[in-house]
Amino acid sequence: MTQRKLRDLAVSPVGLGCMGMSHAYGAPADKKAMTTLLADAVDMGYTLFDTAEIYGTDRNPHDNEELLGEALKPYRDKVVITTKFGLTFDKSHEPGPYPLIPDSRPANIRKAVEGSLRRLCTDRIDLYLQHRIDPDVEPELVAETMARLIREGKILHWGISETSEEYLRRAHAVCPVTAIQNRYSMMARWHEDIFATLEELNIGFIAFSPLANGLLSDFYTADTKFNPQNDYRAAMPQFSRESFEENEMLFDLIRGLAEEKHATPSQISLAWMLCKKPYIVPIPGTRHLCRLKENIGAADINLSAEEVEAIDSRLDSIPMSEVFGGSKIVQPQKA
Repeated sequence: MTQRKLRDLAVSPVGLGCMGMSHAYGAPADKKAMTTLLADAVDMGYTLFDTAEIYGTDRNPHDNEELLGEALKPYRDKVVITTKFGLTFDKSHEPGPYPLIPDSRPANIRKAVEGSLRRLCTDRIDLYLQHRIDPDVEPELVAETMARLIREGKILHWGISETSEEYLRRAHAVCPVTAIQNRYSMMARWHEDIFATLEELNIGFIAFSPLANGLLSDFYTADTKFNPQNDYRAAMPQFSRESFEENEMLFDLIRGLAEEKHATPSQISLAWMLCKKPYIVPIPGTRHLCRLKENIGAADINLSAEEVEAIDSRLDSIPMSEVFGGSKIVQPQKA
């Protein structure tokens, strides 16, 4: 399988977002089954596996890192593991997407990296991402901390999730950024204006929620129900009953392309971004072997530049529902 480059970090063209195995998409999946699924992913050619220190449950806040650490231990030298630092949850909120509390102070980063290294059963993190920008910490200070961790060999590369262009430029000037990780899908295109900066600075783009939290798989209907106690989709606007009617033209577009290309709707949604830019790597998540095969198969679907442009034009003109844009950021007083 042809690899892609995030700066100088080679990865599979489609990565695996592992959050949903442990967090935000219902009760955590069976660990034995997920261990087998992760091994299957390696066998299929996935090399990029994405997690974070906060992907877990109230009972085990670090469940996902622990899962990956044990499951990927036999393949450690074959895979690229991405994890993230700098967030906790404000769980005083009602069930649903919890507000996020950022903390990128150097001391907190130091504590976070040691915990992640231990849980991931590794001596280095391949790509370490600032999970959200902390408005109380200058990007230069975060980048200086990353540079020290790189010199110490604890991390090999670093990046920023949900970054702005200004923040990215300031951080990159201190310690070169390998990749950013932003929300991106046919329904969430508001980060496309950063592409020119990425090309200028030779920075990769990891696209999370590339299927709009699964909606663009065309698997769900207006009658699909989610448990509001542990499944964030219950509160996402794109899964409301009325959204399915609002998105009918979008579904028709994707279904038509899927039929034309002998593909699935998910594969079309992923191929669209893969064929748009050579440095975009989507990381759809799944708990199912069939979806694992389906998603990586998107790398074999070719859309010409003219076809991508035509899709963009249609996306600009057809009506769509609102789409989940991320949890609220809150700023409690820090000690």
